Amino acid sequence: MRLAFRSLVRKFDCDICFTPMIVAPDFMRSVKARDSEFTTNEADRPLIVQFAASDAQTLADAACVVAPFSDGVDLNCGCPQRWAMSDGYGACLINKPELVKDMVRHVRNQVDNPNYTASIKIRIHKDLRRTVDLCQKAEAAGVSWITVHGRTAEERHQPVHFDAIKTIKDSLSVPVVANGDIKTLRDVETTHQLTGVDGVMAARGLLSNPAMFAGYNETPLECVWDWVDLATNQGTPFTCFHQHLIYMLERVSSQPERKVFNSLQSTAAVIDYLHNTYGSPDTQTVGLS
Repeated sequence: MRLAFRSLVRKFDCDICFTPMIVAPDFMRSVKARDSEFTTNEADRPLIVQFAASDAQTLADAACVVAPFSDGVDLNCGCPQRWAMSDGYGACLINKPELVKDMVRHVRNQVDNPNYTASIKIRIHKDLRRTVDLCQKAEAAGVSWITVHGRTAEERHQPVHFDAIKTIKDSLSVPVVANGDIKTLRDVETTHQLTGVDGVMAARGLLSNPAMFAGYNETPLECVWDWVDLATNQGTPFTCFHQHLIYMLERVSSQPERKVFNSLQSTAAVIDYLHNTYGSPDTQTVGLS
């Protein structure tokens, strides 16, 4: 998630935020890429910078660049998108445990801060023994924690394999974070009960409800207006500003309302719509429905 959205979810009890996945070779090759892909401020902590990488030294170099402005880096070994896997990034790395081990070790050895974290985010294999082996190799290399998305690279909407996450958790000494289908605070509690993990990560769940970790089942009006303030103050491009609101309002809007809102073309039009439909920022309504 980018800076403005990270600022939003931090207001609603999100403890640690990650950047979007940044392709490490592009990041190191171009000042323009660095400036556009990585922005932060003093309040944006703790912050983990997530990289796509297929070479240990490139990942370590990128980690050294962002280390003064963040608390750790995360190697994405879970992205199932075709472009990422064809370039040697993302979920294909779960089949290269020695490379993952080498990348973790390079970051550990080259970032001059013993408290700086080096974590990985993975998907699981059909043969879970291979996943446990991968995780134990990463642990031996000094990985700080491991986030496990409880699906294989081929699975999309199938149920999360909580039993697999529990097996991985029970096989390691480092913290394990569960990911997949976290849409409410109750899902957080259920996932913890089923797996014993040390934390949970949410992505799509927070897009539709950035206040989820604060216990709201739907996006509260306060959160919508906070987003308007943060996004406009930080100069968020209209397309991004609008798309986040589309996600937030989807579950609480009728189809005709969504059709109108989705067609809006300017920040001013969006703000007018919100005022007319839901009321001003001072309205004491805690939900939109």
